[in-house]
Amino acid sequence: MTTDVPARIEDLPRRQAQRRSLIVLVAAQVLSGAGLAAGVTVGALLAQDMLGSTGLAGLPSAVGTAGSALAAVAVGRVSQAHGRRPGLAAGYLAGAVGSVGVIAAAVAGSPVLLFLALFVYGAGTATNLLARYAGADLAAPAHRARAASTVLVATTLGGVAGPSLAAPTGHLAHALGIPDLAGPFLLAGAAYALAASVLAIWLRPDPLRLARALEAEAAAAPYRQPGDADGRPRPAVERRRPAVLVGALIMVVTQLIMVAIMTMTPVHMHDHGHGAAASGLMIAVHIGAMYLPSPLTGWLADRYGSLTIAAASGSALLAAGVVAARAPDDSVASFAVALALLGLGWNLGLVSGTAIITDAVPLATRARTQGLVDVSVSIAGATGGLASGLVVAVAGYPVLAIGGGVLALAIVPAVVAAARSR
Repeated sequence: MTTDVPARIEDLPRRQAQRRSLIVLVAAQVLSGAGLAAGVTVGALLAQDMLGSTGLAGLPSAVGTAGSALAAVAVGRVSQAHGRRPGLAAGYLAGAVGSVGVIAAAVAGSPVLLFLALFVYGAGTATNLLARYAGADLAAPAHRARAASTVLVATTLGGVAGPSLAAPTGHLAHALGIPDLAGPFLLAGAAYALAASVLAIWLRPDPLRLARALEAEAAAAPYRQPGDADGRPRPAVERRRPAVLVGALIMVVTQLIMVAIMTMTPVHMHDHGHGAAASGLMIAVHIGAMYLPSPLTGWLADRYGSLTIAAASGSALLAAGVVAARAPDDSVASFAVALALLGLGWNLGLVSGTAIITDAVPLATRARTQGLVDVSVSIAGATGGLASGLVVAVAGYPVLAIGGGVLALAIVPAVVAAARSR
C-alpha cells in the first residue's frame, strides 16, 4: 500500500498537465490543418499554371516535402534541447513565412521563388506531423496511441475546411490583385502564424521537459522500478532499434504512396474538365479520412497492437489504388472514395508507426529520434511527389494508382517479421 500512494500523488499533476497539453495542441492543430490544406489543394495546380507542364506538376509536392525533411531535423533538435514548445512554434512560424513567399512568387510570376517558398512552407507540414509526438509525451504507455491520435484528429477541422475555402480565398486573392490559385496561401499564412502563437503562449508546462523530470524522479525513488513513469520497465535496448526501423518503414511506405496518388489526382481531374470546387471537395474528403478516424485508430492500436493496425493500412492503400485506377474520368464520387481509402490507409500506418516508435525510444533521445524518423517520412513524400508527375506523364494516372497500391503490400512482410521477433 505504501508504494502505491506516492505514485497516485505523482500521477495527479501528470494527468492534469497531459490534459492541458492536449487542449493546447488540439487548438494549434485545428489552425495548422487549414494551413496544411492549402498546398495540398492548389500547389500542383499553381506549378502547372506557372510552368505549363503536367510532368512537373509533382515538383511542388517534392520541394515542399524536402523542406519538411530539413524542418523535421531542426524541430526535432530544438525540441530535444529546449522542449516541444519552442520547436513546434518555430516550425509553424516558418510555415507562415513560406506561405507569404508563395503569394509573392505568384504575384511576381517567378517559378524559382515559388519553389524556394514551398521549401520553407514545408516546415508547417513537418511540424503538423511532429506535434503528434508531443501529445504522447505525458501519456501512460497503454494510452500513447490514443493520445497521439487525439492530436492528429484535431487537424481534421482545419484540413477539411481549408480545401472548401479554395474558391472563396481565390476570389479574395483576385480582389487583392493576387493570382486566384495563390488565394489559399493567404489562409495558410494566417493559420500557421496563429498556431505558432497558441503554442508559444499556452503550451506550459512543456510536455517533454515535464515528462523527463517525472521520469528522473521516478527512477531515483526507491519504491519505483527504472523505466517509464508508471513503473513499467522499458523495452530492452537490443529490441529498440528493430522496432524503430519497422515503425519508420511503415510510415515511409504509407507516406510515399499517399503523397504520390494525392498529388496527381487533382491534376488528373483538372485535365478531364473538373474545376477547383470539385478538386477542393475531393481533397476535403481525403484529408478528413486522413485524420478523422484517428481516435478509433488509436484505440484499436492500444487494444489489439500496433502491428495489426499496420497490416490493415496496407490493405486500405491497396484498395485505394485499385479504386483510383478504375475510376471513370468524369466521376468525382469515385475519386473521392479512392482518396478516402488513401487517407484511411495513411492514418492507420501513421498512428501504428508512431506508437511503435514512441514505445521503443527512451525520453532522453525521443525528440531527436522522432525528428530523424520523420525526415525519412518527408523524403519518402518528396520522392512520391516528384515521381508521381513523371509516372503520369509517361504511363498515365491509372498506372500510378495501381502501382502505389501494390507497393503497399511491402508493409505486410515487415509486420510479420516484427511479430515473429517478439
